[in-house]
Amino acid sequence: MEDLALLALRLLLGGLFIGHGAQKLFGWFGGYGLAGTGAFMESIGLRPGRQMAALAGLSEVLGGVLFIVGLFQPLAALMIGGAMLIAIAKVHGKNGLWSQNNGYEYNLVLLVLAVALALLGPGDLSLASTLNINF
Repeated sequence: MEDLALLALRLLLGGLFIGHGAQKLFGWFGGYGLAGTGAFMESIGLRPGRQMAALAGLSEVLGGVLFIVGLFQPLAALMIGGAMLIAIAKVHGKNGLWSQNNGYEYNLVLLVLAVALALLGPGDLSLASTLNINF
């Protein structure tokens, strides 16, 4: 059952981050694409905005894919966790904890989940297990 639980968590977290990154990169799922996200990045002091948007989007998509397949989870957690730390520091932190005030509650949950999954490992239902890779 533990392996099924890990798989469910990996699929949820990975899928959400693939979608979140696709919003930044391609404007899918109601996102603003590189131009819009880049302009937002510039407005919060992350320059050059378009390149920062591309880096954030790629980190989220690649980190999401790695979680879904269960491979290199510490790297996936670093990619996703880094994006969430920047979101907390540059956007949500000043608003306090709670989401209804645009706070960092949700970002914190995603960050902790990514770190916990990296610490637990992907489980037997993963590419890492199939390939016998212990990273």
